[in-house]
Amino acid sequence: MCECVHISNGREALERATQDQFDMLILDIMLPEVDGLEICRTVRGTNPQIPILMLTAKSSELDRVLGLELGADDYMTKPFSTLELVARVKALLRRARIAEETENTEQSITFKALKIDIDNRRVFIADVEVELTPKEFDLLHYFAINPGRVFSRMQLLDKVWGYSYEGYHHTVNSHINRLRTKIEKNPQEPEFILTRWGVGYEFAKRD
Repeated sequence: MCECVHISNGREALERATQDQFDMLILDIMLPEVDGLEICRTVRGTNPQIPILMLTAKSSELDRVLGLELGADDYMTKPFSTLELVARVKALLRRARIAEETENTEQSITFKALKIDIDNRRVFIADVEVELTPKEFDLLHYFAINPGRVFSRMQLLDKVWGYSYEGYHHTVNSHINRLRTKIEKNPQEPEFILTRWGVGYEFAKRD
């Protein structure tokens, strides 16, 4: 059973989100005074772990990418299925719980210039920290603990996001593209997250 708080004013929502303790945020872009994207950006700057789902009538790819760039973990457009919304919420909460439970059970993964500090959910390239969103970290972590294994987009949606609905491949693509810009020397010729054309993606094998 989840207890929900509904706030229709963006400024009030931002104040509550930054001052109160919530397990998850569902944000609409179109809010009065302060829009959902600004709330997402501000909250993510102070709370990198809280799951954030963008729920909006805006459906252009630019809006989706912008929401993800600002730190949203997932994105749904109206109209939507209530059952799918519930499934997405459960998946985000489950992933957040698993991440919290495993923080103290693993240490780190190092491969070439890349270091993944699993305990503290931090990533470094050549000892320089790289800022990742929680979902970017989850995706990179899942890849890194399965080196050499090829995953389809549907498999990654299921394993990392917790659902496998058709039509949401752009979610995987957007996250992988942003990960590559952050951790690869040349995103066009990646050395960590590799594309297997016609199949999916894999993390390079560690010798």
